[in-house]
Amino acid sequence: MEGRLMHILEGVSRTDQYRALGLSTFAFTVCFAVWTIFSIIGVQIKQDLGLSDTQFGLLVATPILTGSISRIFLGIWTEQVGGRALFPIQMLVTSVAVWLLTWVTTYEMFLVAALGLGLAGGSFIIGVAYTSRWFEKERQGTALGIFGMGNVGAAVTNFGAPFLVVALGWEGTARVYAVVLAITAVLFYVLSKTDPAHAARKLSGAGPVSTGQQLEPLRKLQVWRFATYYFFVFGGFVALASFLPRYYTGAYGLELTTAGVFAGLYSMPGSIFRALGGWMSDKWGARFVMYLTFIVSLVVLFILSYPQTSYTVQGIETPIEFNFGLTVGMFVGLTVVLGFVMSLGKAAVYKHIPVYYPNHVGSVGGLVGMIGGLGGFVLPIVFGMLLDVTGVWTAPFMLLFVVVLVMTIWMHVAIRRMERRKHPQLAGERDLSDLPDEPYGTAPAHRAD
Repeated sequence: MEGRLMHILEGVSRTDQYRALGLSTFAFTVCFAVWTIFSIIGVQIKQDLGLSDTQFGLLVATPILTGSISRIFLGIWTEQVGGRALFPIQMLVTSVAVWLLTWVTTYEMFLVAALGLGLAGGSFIIGVAYTSRWFEKERQGTALGIFGMGNVGAAVTNFGAPFLVVALGWEGTARVYAVVLAITAVLFYVLSKTDPAHAARKLSGAGPVSTGQQLEPLRKLQVWRFATYYFFVFGGFVALASFLPRYYTGAYGLELTTAGVFAGLYSMPGSIFRALGGWMSDKWGARFVMYLTFIVSLVVLFILSYPQTSYTVQGIETPIEFNFGLTVGMFVGLTVVLGFVMSLGKAAVYKHIPVYYPNHVGSVGGLVGMIGGLGGFVLPIVFGMLLDVTGVWTAPFMLLFVVVLVMTIWMHVAIRRMERRKHPQLAGERDLSDLPDEPYGTAPAHRAD
């Protein structure tokens, strides 16, 4: 398989690789900025329509639903027609949906328009399938990590959209986004090239891979395990990028522009360090990166989950009052750490796919991306419901803590089972913290130096 990949990449220059990576990353950044636009303009729409937190959560999450479900179909189509053709089509269709959003006046129609806008999220799997075709196996983790930095589009929206809303209103902001997305689609098609795998298939006269063949790997439990990890590292990232502006304006009483900047500080490391996560996965392995992501996330989420608390202890002479709560500066700092490790985890998950499933990147990556995106759809709705039901601002972080705890335990159990299948001689051991490649005494004896 590796020899076939090297054969396809013959004649591909570094310039060709960097061109493909740069164009797909830029296009994904623009698409991601569009995908999260409701995190900012939704706040103004919420006020205009008098929406509850649950209704607002549904509005913010609806584009995530389309972007999630569309990924598996767009992934399959990318394998069949190529990313150079499909990427511009997806962006043009989305730009029309964003423009039409400005004509809507009722909540129900906003939900319908949000479904069309959500196609922007499907750009991820198109870019993954397109970009991975240009790079050798040893460099795919880093390349896809760089591409994944397009998540910084959420930070672009959080930083820039509030000022556009102040200057142009939310309708004018949506029109600007629509125009920029359409221009990006044209530039991508004009400047990009057909990926090597698709070009080789066209040259050989071979037909496109059937949908049934593309879906075949989805029967493997391993694929679904990767998808659940992505539910948190990506779905949780998208959910928090959308939720934090609302949290800052409500829990700390900040202005929307300030809340957007603070939310952008979370989104920024959650995006730009994905390249580092890809490099770390290439160098030390994706398993190490996933453990690091989950353990640090548990610590941070535990602290974020603790609500502003005041309690009184009856002292010997007088009552003694204690207060605990995070200042806005401490809270922002912790979200930056959380965004950083989540970016590493996103890269680690996608490191596996082109290595294990090089001929099914579209379908496997599409499923993983779909489940992750569904996390971005479900979680904002649940966040809104938790706020309405509990009245506690930190309840969403409590939920995320439980989710990560369950995933960490499941991942560790799955890894231990795989290790015991690999080394049945050690199946009865309970005290090992790690396992060697070859259990001592099973490998042929070597001369001692």
